[in-house]
Amino acid sequence: MKTKIVSLLLCVGLLFACNNTQKGAGIGAGGGAVLGGIIGAIAGNTAVGAVIGGAVGAGAGAIIGNRMDKAKKAAQQVQNAKVESVKDNNGLDAVKVTFDSGILFATGKADLSATAKTSLAQFATVLKNNSDCDIAIQGYTDNTGFKGSTAAESAAKNQALSLDRAAAVSNYLKALAVSNAQIKSVEGLGEANPIADNSTAEGRKQNRRVEVYMYASEKMINDAKAQAN
Repeated sequence: MKTKIVSLLLCVGLLFACNNTQKGAGIGAGGGAVLGGIIGAIAGNTAVGAVIGGAVGAGAGAIIGNRMDKAKKAAQQVQNAKVESVKDNNGLDAVKVTFDSGILFATGKADLSATAKTSLAQFATVLKNNSDCDIAIQGYTDNTGFKGSTAAESAAKNQALSLDRAAAVSNYLKALAVSNAQIKSVEGLGEANPIADNSTAEGRKQNRRVEVYMYASEKMINDAKAQAN
């Protein structure tokens, strides 16, 4: 984490240096986009967030933060779920729920286990009770290759497997009456974005996962703005 913070500070310095020596709105906007991506990466996610016009004020942000705190506490009651606070693309509080794919699926498969269904049934209740949260589902694998396949072929197969697993989670949640409109994206990201060392068995186990993000919907943001005014 110290390394990430130092890197962030260095990048911020470079951005300010560029903006001080090269004038123009385009350069400034580009610098802001880069900085936003860096901050998102340190928070653990750069891929979710409602598309909104304009900034969200501190008052509205605090209201959303309170809503997300309650959603996080509810998600922490779900069996086999690792629950964390993160930031979305708008810098607003969000909740990241990670399920170990070893609990959800058999090796190399995308069929949900009985344990997975129990956990996801609990999680579906959380989602339905927080229907003003938008949902993004992301599947991941480790970088283990497939026998007889090149590295590129294995990466493609892992990406397909991760998508099948993310879709299996999404479809089961929908079968449990989670609104289709609430689930905004379902992605398979394969070997990308490892959270642990793929050279160890424990690291690979951590990298095989499905992440579900709960973040403020446009409705929640607009309601918070109205309440804050």
